[in-house]
Amino acid sequence: MTREERWVEVHRLAVAGEEAGIARAVGHRLCRGWLATSRFRDVARAASATLELGPDAGACYDLAWAKRVQGEPRASLALYEQALRLYSEAGDRGNQAVTLNNLGRVHQGLSELSRARKLYEQALAFHREVRSRGGEAVTLNNLGEVFRSLGELPRARELYEQALSIHREVGNRAGEATTLNNLGGVHQGLGELPRARELFEQSLLISREVGNRANEAGTLNNLGGVHQGLGELARARELYEQALSILCDVGDRMGESVTRYNLAMILRTQGHLEAAVTELEQVVALDEQTGHPDLGSGRAMLDKVRAEWQGARP
Repeated sequence: MTREERWVEVHRLAVAGEEAGIARAVGHRLCRGWLATSRFRDVARAASATLELGPDAGACYDLAWAKRVQGEPRASLALYEQALRLYSEAGDRGNQAVTLNNLGRVHQGLSELSRARKLYEQALAFHREVRSRGGEAVTLNNLGEVFRSLGELPRARELYEQALSIHREVGNRAGEATTLNNLGGVHQGLGELPRARELFEQSLLISREVGNRANEAGTLNNLGGVHQGLGELARARELYEQALSILCDVGDRMGESVTRYNLAMILRTQGHLEAAVTELEQVVALDEQTGHPDLGSGRAMLDKVRAEWQGARP
């Protein structure tokens, strides 16, 4: 039995024996390790089991993270809000800050950018109050994401560069990889594809080094976009397919939707219209399940490509 297997068994026995303190401590420890390596299904199982013994801020937080990635944003919001209330009642400013930050991520995923920005700014103030440099960097990165979504690329780049500097200062390799990936997205948006590719490749190396499979998949997807922009469609398709394999494996349904859409656009350009329709049908199904804000545009593209395919049939 491995060390992890022993801890999993301790957690199972603690839940069965209604030893809430042990179940919460061990479960949270397991979940944090699994979140770092994108094992979201394992997180959901363990955190749900812990919550059978009653409310717990850590288990709510862990389950909320898994639910967000698995495409259940409303359930994620409810769990993060419960965790925030429990941390607030305990006077735990550090975990309040972390939870506010992740609440912002859910709202951002729902395209509620004003609300996300407000939550990130609250989190940033708390992180600075408790002198959490690592938390400050994560929140600066997420604020950068809001400004990038708003099309304010110079401001986004400024925030990413601040975050990157702090990540390197505190030795947060996973955070460094995430921010390099996002910074690459800014350069991609500015049409600076060679620089974007360089940043994505740096992010990819670090993501693989630390075992962050979700960020690895996101970076492969973004590299696919660079190669697509350069007209290198075969290489772009290969990268999208690599990303898709990882996203399906870790259960990241929102990421899967994005990458399937990108793959469909490659297939369409290559003239594989039936395959493109198949991918877009899955995109729409995923977006319906997750309440994705791009559902309407996905349906419109499916209708368009389906008409192209039917028009091309003999």
